[in-house]
Amino acid sequence: MTPALAWDGLIRLFNAPLLPLGSQTITLGWLLGVGLLLLVVTLAARLLRFLLAKRLLLWLGLPEGRREAIGTLLAIGLAAFGYVAVAQGMGLDFGALAVLFGALGVGLGFGLQDLTRNLSSGLTLLMEGKLKVGDLIEFEGTQGFIREISFRSTVIRTFQGSEIVLPNALITNTLVHNLSYLSSQGRVDLAVRVMHGSDPLLVTEALLAVALEEPRVLDDPAPKVVLHQIGRDGLEFELWVWTAEIQNQLLLRSAMNYAIHRALKSRDIHLLGEKQILQLLPEAGPGAPLAFDLDEQLAAIPCFANMDGRRLRELVGSGARRRVTAGQMLVEKGAPGRALHLVLEGRISAIHETERISHRLFSFGRGEFFGELPLLLQVPYPTAMWVQEDAVLFEIPSGNVRLLLENRPDFAEIVLQALARRGDVLRSYESCLRERGLLQEGDLGNPLQWLRGRLRRVLEPRLGGSLQSTQDGT
Repeated sequence: MTPALAWDGLIRLFNAPLLPLGSQTITLGWLLGVGLLLLVVTLAARLLRFLLAKRLLLWLGLPEGRREAIGTLLAIGLAAFGYVAVAQGMGLDFGALAVLFGALGVGLGFGLQDLTRNLSSGLTLLMEGKLKVGDLIEFEGTQGFIREISFRSTVIRTFQGSEIVLPNALITNTLVHNLSYLSSQGRVDLAVRVMHGSDPLLVTEALLAVALEEPRVLDDPAPKVVLHQIGRDGLEFELWVWTAEIQNQLLLRSAMNYAIHRALKSRDIHLLGEKQILQLLPEAGPGAPLAFDLDEQLAAIPCFANMDGRRLRELVGSGARRRVTAGQMLVEKGAPGRALHLVLEGRISAIHETERISHRLFSFGRGEFFGELPLLLQVPYPTAMWVQEDAVLFEIPSGNVRLLLENRPDFAEIVLQALARRGDVLRSYESCLRERGLLQEGDLGNPLQWLRGRLRRVLEPRLGGSLQSTQDGT
């Protein structure tokens, strides 16, 4: 067979009628042409979706869910228009197919109801943006991260490493906890039940001490202890702590439970169900639990001498005691301020260290406090803080310090008066403030006046004129 005859036979094969469809006769060549054009339309729609979702809409700053939704909808519209144009351009008569499509539409409408609901739900999820890829959610007792949101389903990766494929309609019609909607910050609640006869203030102090020692716990909002219930069997407490990594709450809960058990045991506080006889009196010796009369200790300090019993109990619930030994570094130079430290016993020294020398600048003794400047000015410690003598500190986290200043204007006045008497403390912050651009050239002659102005602006909404009277009197 010659090549010409073979070519003629191939042409007749492609042009041979297969079946009539309205006014159009279907041939093999017609099918190949339609398939090629439909492939081109499909590729063009996918290219449009990619350019919109990954380039143009990304440049406009739209969130990922909306980019995907807009890109997919326009791609589907382009594909639908292109398919119809290809069909009409290839001579198909839609009138002849109307009856067939109508019958198929009724059957598909009943059979694909769930698919339709899932598609509309997926469009809702993508457009609203309430759930996004990477969000940590809790759904029917299961926690995990969203890995993918498509038009029909959503893929969630659990902490155990498995992937759950959920129909979108199920997500939109069920309560879903988005644990990272605005941020990954969240609260972790820890329940603690102790036996009757335990000192509630001592339990509160122990729980807060654990929270303050855990670096993953935020200072603001500050940890909070709630006496939830005085039950028939014992006292039920809850410790509320906030963390910036709520996705790691199980590890945080485990670490804090270990620390809580150790802290209660060191103070002779027994958990509910323990068989031992309760021993509430402290033992003698350096390892003995801290004294129970924290409210009396605070009342003996001039800062809190005028507080009534209720306010003292509130103050006890805002912080915790901490025993430190001589020679221990309490705060490293350059560390951020996390708490206000009140010296109940002993002495703490501020040490200026360089590569060659290390000398003491000043110290804080019983009834004095430090750490308020790093908290209020948002600057790091300019010196290292060392324990000069064995000491007991009462530490109030930053969130509770702000509440204390708002609710106790007289305490803010005490802070300002203490700063006026401690010029050496202020001078230690001068270089740090200059480096951060917070101290202008004209302020160098009188840093105290500048600092008092800064404190007044921070506290002015609640303190009114009391700060002005304090400034005038010092």
